[in-house]
Amino acid sequence: MWPSAVAVGVASALWYTTQLDTYMIGSFTFALYIGLGGSTTLWQIQKTFPRDCRALFRYLKVLWKIHHAQRNNLSVPKLFQEVAQKNRDKIAFYFEDQAWTFHQVDELSNRVGNYFSEKGLKHGDAVALFMENCVEYVCIWLGLTKIGAVPALINYNLRFDSLRHCIKVAYCKAVICGAELQEAISDIRDSEDISLLPLYISGGGEAEFCIKDAVNLDVGLCSVVSTSPPQVHNVNFSDNMVYIYTSGTTGMPKAAVIKHSRAYFAAEGMGTVVGVTSSDILYDPLPLYHTAGGIIGIGQSLFEGATTVIRRKFSVSQFWADCVKYRCTAGQYIGEICRYLLNMPEKPEDKQHKIRIMFGNGLRPNIWKEFEKRFNIPKICEFYGSTEGNANVINIDGKPGAVGFVSVLFPSVYPVALIKVDEETREVARDSNGLCMKCKPGEPGEFIGKIVRNHPVRDFHGYADESSTKKKIVRDVFKKGDYAFLSGDILVMDDEGYLYFKDRTGDTFRWKGENVSTSEVEAVISKVAGHADVVVYGVEVPGAEGRAGMAAILDAEETLDMEELYSGVMKSLAPYARPLFVRTAKELEMTGTYKLKKVTIQKEGFDPRNIKDKIFFLDVKKKAYIPLSEDVYDKIIRGEVRV
Repeated sequence: MWPSAVAVGVASALWYTTQLDTYMIGSFTFALYIGLGGSTTLWQIQKTFPRDCRALFRYLKVLWKIHHAQRNNLSVPKLFQEVAQKNRDKIAFYFEDQAWTFHQVDELSNRVGNYFSEKGLKHGDAVALFMENCVEYVCIWLGLTKIGAVPALINYNLRFDSLRHCIKVAYCKAVICGAELQEAISDIRDSEDISLLPLYISGGGEAEFCIKDAVNLDVGLCSVVSTSPPQVHNVNFSDNMVYIYTSGTTGMPKAAVIKHSRAYFAAEGMGTVVGVTSSDILYDPLPLYHTAGGIIGIGQSLFEGATTVIRRKFSVSQFWADCVKYRCTAGQYIGEICRYLLNMPEKPEDKQHKIRIMFGNGLRPNIWKEFEKRFNIPKICEFYGSTEGNANVINIDGKPGAVGFVSVLFPSVYPVALIKVDEETREVARDSNGLCMKCKPGEPGEFIGKIVRNHPVRDFHGYADESSTKKKIVRDVFKKGDYAFLSGDILVMDDEGYLYFKDRTGDTFRWKGENVSTSEVEAVISKVAGHADVVVYGVEVPGAEGRAGMAAILDAEETLDMEELYSGVMKSLAPYARPLFVRTAKELEMTGTYKLKKVTIQKEGFDPRNIKDKIFFLDVKKKAYIPLSEDVYDKIIRGEVRV
């Protein structure tokens, strides 16, 4: 639903209220308090009203743009063509030593569309795109969308079963592979379901390929016209645009459906709300197969006419040097990137850049202010959201630690909420009427977004796999028959409506009768261990109820001080939250979005016979983490050592 007339009136009152003196503001606040029926405190109104008005004004601006695109059936390629015509000779993308104008990007993407149209690809056909970051990557997926085809943006780190799964689950009709990744495709090419798919290689020039039946895409594109494909007129605002895969922190990747409407909302919404303009140069070192880098970041060029800097792969040592080199004014981050940057030795580029704003998700609250100060970042906008979800929020005013907010004055304007879940099962809790229960400030709950079918902002389009889609929907939320998207994440809200990430619903474990938040334990241990990579999870111990905590800490150089770790854990964590086992790992596996994987390492448990890394056990009597020998392990299994 569009915001109510009252909400619109509140937004328009923002300018007026800034002109009032203290007396008038007090009177206005009291009038609003009475108007809201006294359900909200005067303190909350005074604290949150200016913020809510700013956000509402920007949100209405985004909705107007969405409404305009929907009314005129402007799909992503149509929107880009309008921008390209206005900015023909402006630089759209920097990549290494290359500078691509909007006209060049438009022309190459036209060739891609025309080429694959001649090869028989039709509206709705899925095509696997398996390449490292480069401008051609953007041109290829953009060109495919110009004929209504649906690129499946596959993580270039995947191999074997995971890679095969991603191609199959999206029902791809062809595969486009970067020349640098031929070997990975060759490893699965003999599979019955992959061998029959046409294979095109990009970026190889005229060199011979290691896969005999592969087609040279570079050569093929030279033989087709660069005019706009006629099929672009039949590509609709509500059509599927791309498949983007979930990160895979808890299993095989799922192909999330991203429609043209969702892609436009994600990119235009982010740019408008945080303040990215056409004059900005955005540093986007993130993987382009993911929403943050490939849709939100690239979208600032496609929709806003900004210039975007692309890197083949993220480099912690080159981050600030690149920002200086390309004169960047805005930057993106995800996952643990900020911590990696903070761990680097200080150098002049740290503050020689012109970055005025950074936005992303994954900046840990415990390093927020330190990061801001060291790198002289005027404003950081953390956001929360998922690739496929409709429950997305943004911290527009740089509140340290907050991932976003919901209005305590006008909560219905943007229908997201926190609902209570069972502490043990993590299942949705319901009242006597069978409906979900909203959380009060300070109460952790699962974040949800109301689903409104066919709405460009509120709809949930799900995954290529229908069964996976059903698992993410909860019904009978606040009234019978309504339904919402389940984020799978536990957040908590304060009295001002600010939201703070607490944990994944699947990333908690119960020990000593208490629920342990893995992210909280990870933050403590990482700080003690000098901002090292840390994965915390629960492991089963025979005869013990629940799961005992275990922490895997990246310690490639074997420099971790176990005495200091013991002291920090005992000081900062409750008894039930202290990891019983510690594994010092030579390496920890990550997803393509710089999030640490847990599934594999969790399955390995704590048996020293099966693990090459060193394992330590929290010996309460000795007041230390001691090496876990096979003898001690056997005694724990037999119940001879109390845990």
